[in-house]
Amino acid sequence: MRRALALGLATLLALGVAAGLVAWLGGDETRLQRAVALAPAGTERLSWTDWSAVRRQVDADLGASPDGEQVVAFLDEAYADDLTSTSALVGSSLTMQDAFGISPGTLDWELFTQSPDGAVDVLGLGDPDEVPELADRLRDLGFTEPDEDDGVWAGGPDLLARIGPDLTPELQYVALLADEGIVLTSDQIAPLEAAVEVARGDADALESVDEVVEASGSPVAASVFTGAHACEQLAMASADADDQAEADALLEQAGEVHPMTGFAMALRTDGDIRVAMSFADDDAARTDAETRATLASGPAPGQGGDFADRFTLEDAVAEDGVVTLDLAPVPGQYVLSDLTSGPVLFATC
Repeated sequence: MRRALALGLATLLALGVAAGLVAWLGGDETRLQRAVALAPAGTERLSWTDWSAVRRQVDADLGASPDGEQVVAFLDEAYADDLTSTSALVGSSLTMQDAFGISPGTLDWELFTQSPDGAVDVLGLGDPDEVPELADRLRDLGFTEPDEDDGVWAGGPDLLARIGPDLTPELQYVALLADEGIVLTSDQIAPLEAAVEVARGDADALESVDEVVEASGSPVAASVFTGAHACEQLAMASADADDQAEADALLEQAGEVHPMTGFAMALRTDGDIRVAMSFADDDAARTDAETRATLASGPAPGQGGDFADRFTLEDAVAEDGVVTLDLAPVPGQYVLSDLTSGPVLFATC
C-alpha cells in the first residue's frame, strides 16, 4: 500500500512538472508573449533575444556543450547581423559558458528586464534537465545554496570577480525554477525575489505593453518600452538645442502625435524591423499612423542624416489602437541597436 501511495505521489509530482512545462510551451501565445508575462509589473524596459533563432539565423551548430571560445566566435558572427544588442550577457559569454555551462551559445532565449527597483535577466534553458547540472556548478563555484528550491543562490561581487573578471554583475545572484526550465539572475537580491514571485504566479506581471508585444509577432530580438519610458528615453528632449528646434519644425509640418501606452521595436527573421506603438484609443492611433509615417520618412535629427539612410518605410497601419510601422533596413545599417537608444523623432510624444 505504501509503495502504491508513493508511486501515486510521484506520478502527481511528474504531472505537476509537465503541467508547468505545458503552460510555458503550449497555447497560442508567442515565445515573446510568454516571456514578457514573467516581467514584474514595475518593469519599464524589456530586451528580448531568441537565442535559438539567432543560432539558426547565422547557421551556428554549437552542440549541447560548446566551449567559451566557440560561443565567442558565434557571437561575433551574430553581432555583424545586429542580433546581439538586446542581450545583457554577450561580454560575459566566454567565462559564463566555461564556468556555468550555459551562455548565449546554449540558451533558448533571454529577457532582460529593467525597472526603478533593479534589473533581472530571465533565461530560458533549452532543456529543464539542465537545472540540476547548473545547481551543481553554482555549488562548486562557491554560491551559497538557498534553503528553498526556488530561493536565491547568493554569490556577490567578490565571488564573481574570482570566477572571471568579464562576468556581468547581473550574475551575482541566481534563482532556479526547475519546473519551468527558467533561470533568473540579478545584481540585487530584492528584484530577483520579486521576479521569482511573478514567475510563480504570486505577484502581478507587467500588462501595459501587451498590445505592442502581440503586434511584434515572433522576433529574433526586440526592445520593448512602457509608454512613459519610451516618451522619456526616446523623446527629442535628450537632443541638443538645434536638433530639438529642427524636430519641432518637422513635427509641426507632419501633424498631431499622442502619448504612447507602449512601444516595441522588433527584428524579424527576414531582417525587417517592425515598430509597434499602442495608444489610448483608435482615433489617436489613426492620427498617429499618418503623422509618424511622415516623420519616419524624413530627416532624423538627433540621429543624423535621414531615416531613409537607414531604412525604407514599407507600411504604416493603425488597427485596434496600435500603429505598426514596417521598416526594411538598408544593408549594413544597425537599425534595432541604433534606434532603441537616444532621440528618435518618430517615437516622440
